[in-house]
Amino acid sequence: MRAEAGSGGRAPRVRAGRPAAGTAHSSSSAEYRLLFTATLALVAIGVVMVFSASSTTQILNDGGLAASTSFLKKTLIAVAIGFTLFALATRMSLSRVREITPRFAFGCLIALLAVLAVGQAVNGTKGWFILGPAQIQPAEFLKLALVLYGAHLLADRPDRLHSIREMGPYLGFTAAGCVLVLAQPDMGSAMIAIFAVGVTLIAAGAKPRDLTLLGSLVAGGALMFALAAPYRRDRLLTFLPPDADVAGTGFQTIQAKIAIGSGGLNGVGIGNGVQKAFYLPEAHTDMISAVIGEEFGFLGLLIVIALFGMLGYAGFRIALNARDSYGRILAGGLTGLILIQACLNLYAVMGMAPLTGVPLPLVSYGNNSLIVSLVAIGLILNVARGGRAATASRPARDRRPAGPARLTVIEGQRQPTKSRRTATVAQRSANSRDGRRRDSGTRGPGPGHRRRAS
Repeated sequence: MRAEAGSGGRAPRVRAGRPAAGTAHSSSSAEYRLLFTATLALVAIGVVMVFSASSTTQILNDGGLAASTSFLKKTLIAVAIGFTLFALATRMSLSRVREITPRFAFGCLIALLAVLAVGQAVNGTKGWFILGPAQIQPAEFLKLALVLYGAHLLADRPDRLHSIREMGPYLGFTAAGCVLVLAQPDMGSAMIAIFAVGVTLIAAGAKPRDLTLLGSLVAGGALMFALAAPYRRDRLLTFLPPDADVAGTGFQTIQAKIAIGSGGLNGVGIGNGVQKAFYLPEAHTDMISAVIGEEFGFLGLLIVIALFGMLGYAGFRIALNARDSYGRILAGGLTGLILIQACLNLYAVMGMAPLTGVPLPLVSYGNNSLIVSLVAIGLILNVARGGRAATASRPARDRRPAGPARLTVIEGQRQPTKSRRTATVAQRSANSRDGRRRDSGTRGPGPGHRRRAS
């Protein structure tokens, strides 16, 4: 690398500086736009489909047009709140996010304890705080907290990944949260939380051997828990042959298949679906994918799947290009959290997985799920923008962006005579009598040269 001398015979000063603005994260700009576009498209589809899936049953139940927009109004309010928090999460310092993570995580555990004591049951799950028109589900926020807490614990301590014993603090917190969720009972949310923790550990660099052992233990425990209760056992067994009980436990799966089959390739048209009118339970929440398949056809479902594919590709690419380990773990874990929910919902609707009551992120009606998903995507975009969290293991003066240093030439005063013995090779310049420049890196330190060295 060559440093050119300035005019007037002055010696240049060369120092290591930051990369030029706009070059450090140019590789993430495309992923940023891709993720942002996919998010907006999925939210727009969700608003339209929530209104289409809920309006028919609301009219038939209440007999009026005013009730047909009740779920739409609630969804629009949740969208407004979600995008406000989305903007905050995109621009907030990741150091600040990391600072409040422990309080947020343990606050979720306290909320899960409180909801078991004073919460209200919805569809058999005692997991809701109902405060007037607001309904708060702590289990949804626990999913976000587990990823944030995992990134917080594992980013600076790679030694925690050496063995399962070293992962104890994180696994213990995960187990405590999942036990409280299962006590509601809400097996679907607990499964999502465990899968999200698994993706977080993969992003952090856990050993495949440890992941395999943990996965085997979790699978065995989940199977025992599912077989312990009759209704969970029926759901699991009905998934294998859903036609065995068409009017009972297999009713929802069969109706979802009928809806998707009725849509064909192009669908019957928005608002013209029949299955959402009492045939398809929870059409605007868990089964909204079936309504999309009926009204927009197989092509409509492919568009939704493609949008989630764009979201996943952009999220994982952002994780790979993150500036530090915290950003990599955070972006990878949050992307996995959203994709796992989408996959389980789509698989269940198409009869490829047991029904677990998992909503389709950003699309299904569910204010808590929508808000949490938008906050998660905001944090991923924060990483894409170059967000970086300060670490406790490095002093503040060393918290500079990673990447190759760039030599910047700065015009300065001529080196004083006393400092000529300590001048570096890059700071030497010729100061000959005829004013011609000489390359100081190619001449040895002879007696005459030492007198003229700058």
